[in-house]
Amino acid sequence: MKTCILLIEDEKLMRVTLEDALRSAGYDVLSFDTGAEALKAVKSHSFDVAVTDVRLPDIDGFDILQEILRTKGSQVIVMTAFGTIKDAVEAMKLGAFDYITKPFALDEFLLLIERAMEVKRLREENIRLRRDINRCYSFPNIIGESDGIKRIFSLIEKVSESDATVLILGESGTGKELVATTIHYQGRRKDKPLIKVNCAALPEGLIESELFGHEKGAFTGAIRKKPGRFELANEGSIFLDEVGDLPLPTQAKILRVLQEREFERVGGTSTVAVDVRVIAATNKDLAGEVKGGRFRADLYYRLNVIPIPLPPLRERKEDIPRLIEFFLEKYRRRLSKDVRFSKDAVDTLLAYDYPGNVRELESIIERCVTLSVSDVIDSRELPPFLSSGKSIEKKVYLSDVAADAEKDHIIRVVKSTQGNKTKAAEILGISRKNLWEKMKAYGIE
Repeated sequence: MKTCILLIEDEKLMRVTLEDALRSAGYDVLSFDTGAEALKAVKSHSFDVAVTDVRLPDIDGFDILQEILRTKGSQVIVMTAFGTIKDAVEAMKLGAFDYITKPFALDEFLLLIERAMEVKRLREENIRLRRDINRCYSFPNIIGESDGIKRIFSLIEKVSESDATVLILGESGTGKELVATTIHYQGRRKDKPLIKVNCAALPEGLIESELFGHEKGAFTGAIRKKPGRFELANEGSIFLDEVGDLPLPTQAKILRVLQEREFERVGGTSTVAVDVRVIAATNKDLAGEVKGGRFRADLYYRLNVIPIPLPPLRERKEDIPRLIEFFLEKYRRRLSKDVRFSKDAVDTLLAYDYPGNVRELESIIERCVTLSVSDVIDSRELPPFLSSGKSIEKKVYLSDVAADAEKDHIIRVVKSTQGNKTKAAEILGISRKNLWEKMKAYGIE
């Protein structure tokens, strides 16, 4: 859609000249010689930038400026005659984007229009980004209407505005990180950092350095002072994912931070004070870990102030249809494909238990949309383990899954070309000989 400029100028020669210049530059133009007609148009037409003379025969240009800003919020450029700079200053005080003094060069005028458009685009982009952030970290991204999910919504609402420590419990793939992120961005610390730490992924010899930082020379390779994750999260939140995997010595130091809000960097002697909200998560039974002596009881009680248990997907199957549609739309947009699942495919997806929970469902849908060659994905195009009812929780090698996916994709492409192997090879990006060899290896007729 073309950019539209509202032009208000009572001098005919000037108005026609500016109209021609704007249209030649690719803009649409709404042009008026009186303020009254322009204000009528403002109520019923949309436009991107308004350009108005300050001195009009019927209505004061300042009144037009204020009405446009009040009703449309568009950028407004005012034109003033030489010697009336006072008017321009007044217009700027009222909220005009800029002013231009007559007489002026058309290049100067068009450059000012482009500047106004760029500011408008930046403001709209800022609004969109803020809206996306709010949408991303609000409840709409936690999909479901089951009783279990409604309880999660209720808990998030209650804990977000507090600074209480939260412990999120649930199997792998249930959305623990998403819940933690939502809690942070719904709370009063949302404009401060959210630092995420996967405790299971930190090398044991570097865990304390990563969490608490170190001083220069604290160990071999410590060539400069480095702040830790707790220090980086000051005034914000820290998310300790897989907290059950922390070694016992580190657990003692985490406990001190929770109790005293202070710590020392590795190799340091000065105390660092922090104001951090702690959100932890684990897929382990921490109470059982405490009994087994693998997790400190005092740290468990400090973390378990507000527990949020996330139900596995198999216990909230009524949410699966909405999740399917959510992820389907996500990958349709990302991959620019207009596809859908057939009824039998949806029934197959509903019947599966998802040991990998929501993350597994998303991966299945991403795979199906990526490999689809038609508008409708039927049950034959789903991963084989879904149709057989087998769970991939037991040993299923990645190489076998990849081979199944490759075989399925070759079959669909060959079918779509009515058996034309030369064309199928081109679509697959391999040679005809390579395609023949793969078809032979997979037993594809």
